[in-house]
Amino acid sequence: MESTDNEIHQSMLQTKEATPEPVSSALEDVLSNTHLPYLRRLQSATWLELNTLFRLAAPAVVVYLLNNVTSMSTQIFCGHLGNLELAAASLGNNGIQIFAYGLMLGMGSAVETLCGQAYGAHRYEMLGVYLQRSTILLMSTGVLVMFIYIFSKPLLLLLGESTSIASAAAVFVYGLIPQIFAYAANFPIQKFLQSQSIVAPSSYISAATLVVHLLLSWLVIYKLGWGLLGASLMLSFSWWIIVVAQFVYILTSEKCKYTWSGFSMQAFSGLWEFLKLSTASAVMLCLETWYYQILVLIAGLLKNAEIALDALSICMAISGWVYMISVGFNAAASVRVSNELGAGHPKSAAFSVLIVTLSSSVVAVICATLVLVFRHVISYIFTSGTTVADAVAELSPYLAVSIVLNGIQPVLSGVAVGCGWQAFVAYVNVGCYYIIGLPLGAVLGFKFDLGAPGIWSGMIGGTFIQTLILLWVTFRTDWKKEVEKAKNRLDKWELDRPQGLDPKN
Repeated sequence: MESTDNEIHQSMLQTKEATPEPVSSALEDVLSNTHLPYLRRLQSATWLELNTLFRLAAPAVVVYLLNNVTSMSTQIFCGHLGNLELAAASLGNNGIQIFAYGLMLGMGSAVETLCGQAYGAHRYEMLGVYLQRSTILLMSTGVLVMFIYIFSKPLLLLLGESTSIASAAAVFVYGLIPQIFAYAANFPIQKFLQSQSIVAPSSYISAATLVVHLLLSWLVIYKLGWGLLGASLMLSFSWWIIVVAQFVYILTSEKCKYTWSGFSMQAFSGLWEFLKLSTASAVMLCLETWYYQILVLIAGLLKNAEIALDALSICMAISGWVYMISVGFNAAASVRVSNELGAGHPKSAAFSVLIVTLSSSVVAVICATLVLVFRHVISYIFTSGTTVADAVAELSPYLAVSIVLNGIQPVLSGVAVGCGWQAFVAYVNVGCYYIIGLPLGAVLGFKFDLGAPGIWSGMIGGTFIQTLILLWVTFRTDWKKEVEKAKNRLDKWELDRPQGLDPKN
């Protein structure tokens, strides 16, 4: 009898060790402990949250930066082939490819909401189902997006590009077609891992892939002479390396043992509801991604636009690098909020929002200050022209304001994803960005003849209003109600629970 009891006890211990680590209630306990003095509670809670936050945000920032460098390195390689090749690669990467990237990343955010909340609620086996549903939808969307790539040349000619650039860009874009489907697989996998606070492996994989990408791109472009097509095919191949490596990690890691239980027919159920959330996520993120891209397009319509475009391109490049930091905080905010809501910790969710917003804001203010301090020399990283340097110095105050706003706004978008507010934020983005910001910028830039500073001022106005609305909504949120909404959402979408071990027992 004693032997049997020991065996049962040992089996229970093994099960407990193998089960994914649940979302800690330590933060909720500290915030609820009224026996501690208020300042002591605040100090302890802040330390706990900062420790968790930066363990999530730092690797996420590395992932997005490395992926950005991978694409940028392809442009640099192509630039050494000639000016035409550089223009073609830049147009393909920053024009057509950015559309697919934003669309797929946005649709993948639905996984972030559902997996994060399911993980917090200990419904571990549903994470794999949500991953598969998202991949099915994104792959189907990728088939439609592929036609844009196939007909990229006539589209570019329609937009006014020269025949030589459009033809070269089309060749580059053809090689990026496999990348569409790599995006469709990568973003659900990435969000699946992030929702479990598994971020470091993706950063290691991205770093290793970058090294492989640089070596193989050099070989294919310069030694084998495959040119633009070889460069884009190698970029697609590198993204598939990331996808395969991350999926192998899921299959082999003990951390994913209960969140990935194999392929399931459940993935084909509930697709319509999943599509609606995915579409709202895509609209929300794409409207944000395209907003400042449109700034550059509008600036191209100005008189003597060359200097304005050069200065804006430099400012956008700097803003893009700083934005990667905010995207890391965005991912951390989404994970923290969704996990805490799923775990039924309303106070922890609210406190996480406060800490991540303040942390990202502090980093953004530091970066904006550096931009202002070095505004007269910062452009020399990109060009040696003094005229462009003066134009960049003139635009630096607008760049600094944008950096500060981008330190807050993406984090609030991450909170929205964690709560499942994507549809609401999409409406806010349409109103603030495209009904207020763009028209106001056009009026200031052209009607009042303020040029690029006028266009940018109007668009900053739209971002400022959007940020105020999200701040107001976020900090007026009833987090107890959000916990209930998360529970109801999971109950609604958890169809036919798989048989087997229930990690909650």
